[in-house]
Amino acid sequence: MSKRDYYEVLGVEKGASEADIKKAYRRLAMKYHPDRNPDDAEAEARFKEVKEAYEALSDPQKRAAYDQFGHAGTEAGFGGGGPRGGFGGAEAFSDIFGDVFGDIFGGGGGRRGGRRVFRGADLRYRLKIDLEQAVQGDTVQIKVPSSRECGECDGSGAARGSQPEGCDTCGGVGQVRMQQGFFSVQQTCPACGGSGQVIKDPCRACGGRGRVREEKTLSVRIPEGVDDGDRIRLSGEGEPGENGGPPGDLYVEVEVRPHPIFTRDANDLICEVPINFAAAVLGGQVEVPTLDGRVALKIPPETQSGKLFRLRGKGVKPVRGGSRGDLLCRVTVETPVNLTREQKEILEQFEASLNKGGKRHSPRSSSWLDGVKRFFENLG
Repeated sequence: MSKRDYYEVLGVEKGASEADIKKAYRRLAMKYHPDRNPDDAEAEARFKEVKEAYEALSDPQKRAAYDQFGHAGTEAGFGGGGPRGGFGGAEAFSDIFGDVFGDIFGGGGGRRGGRRVFRGADLRYRLKIDLEQAVQGDTVQIKVPSSRECGECDGSGAARGSQPEGCDTCGGVGQVRMQQGFFSVQQTCPACGGSGQVIKDPCRACGGRGRVREEKTLSVRIPEGVDDGDRIRLSGEGEPGENGGPPGDLYVEVEVRPHPIFTRDANDLICEVPINFAAAVLGGQVEVPTLDGRVALKIPPETQSGKLFRLRGKGVKPVRGGSRGDLLCRVTVETPVNLTREQKEILEQFEASLNKGGKRHSPRSSSWLDGVKRFFENLG
C-alpha cells in the first residue's frame, strides 16, 4: 500500500516553516493519541502515520532527502538521516513529544537553570459563612497551612556544610527516556523526582524538603450573591513550586450555614410567616423581616394558609450580574391553642353560625367532600 505524502498527512504546504510543521504535529498527535482514543485501531494508525511524517519533516537532512527523492529518501541507509523509524539523534522530536505528553496529561514541568521546575499544587479551603455574608458580601480573614524556605539550609534541603548532588540515574536532567512499543517517551526520573539532584545528607530542620510548614493569614473578599458550593480563587496562594516553579492557587469553597428564618432558592429568599385565625379571616398587616430591615406585609381578608406573597427586589443580587431576586413570604394560619372555656364556647357558636350558611363559607371543603362522595359512589 502506497504511503501518503508527508506534507498531506500533516496538512501543511511543502514550503511550511519548522514552526508550522511543529504546530500541525502537536494538534494531530493530541487528536489521534491512543490514550485519547482507546481501542480505536484507525486512530492508532493515523497516530503512527503522523509520527512518521513529523519525524521525517522535522529533521533538516531527512526533509531535504524527502523533498528530492520522496519516500525513498527516508529509507534506511539512504543519505545521512539515520535509521528509519528510530529516535537516535532526533532531539527535536523528543522535545516536542514531551510537550505533547504535557498537553495530554496536564504536565506542568519546565526547566530553569538546567533543573526541572514544577508548579505548586492547588489547595482547597472550605469556608463557612452566614447567609447575610453571602447575600451582602463581606471580607473575612482565614488561616491556611503554608510553607516557606527553610532558614537552616536556605532551601537546598541539604545539611549545613553539604550540597545536593547530581542524580546518577538521569545524569542531572530530571528525566529518563523509556521505550514503549513503537515510540519512546521521557518520564520524570524516579530517583530524584525530576529535580535532577539527590540529597544524601538531608537537613534536620526540614527533613530534606527545603521548606518548613507554617500558617499564614489571608484576606478573602466574598462578593455579593455567592451561593453554597461557589469557589473563590486566590491566585498564587497554593503550594510553592519546586526548584523555583510558580506557586499553585488556593480555591476557597463557600459553605452557607442554614438560616433560622430564610431559605434560598436561586436568587429568591423564602420565609414562613405565621398569622392568627382572625388576621386570616378579617385581614390585617404584619411585619416581616428582610435582610435590609423590617417591612409591612398587608394580609387581605379571607387569606388561605399557604398563600405566597412576593416582595420584589428583597432577595439576592446575582453574583454574575442581573436583577435582584425577590422575597417570597408564605403565610401559615396558626391554629389557636390553650383556649379558655369561654373562648371554646365562642368558637362553638361561631361554627354553628357557619353551618347555617351552608357551603358558601367553606367552598374548598365542600368541593373536596363532594369529590370524596363521588369517588365512593363510583366504587359502588
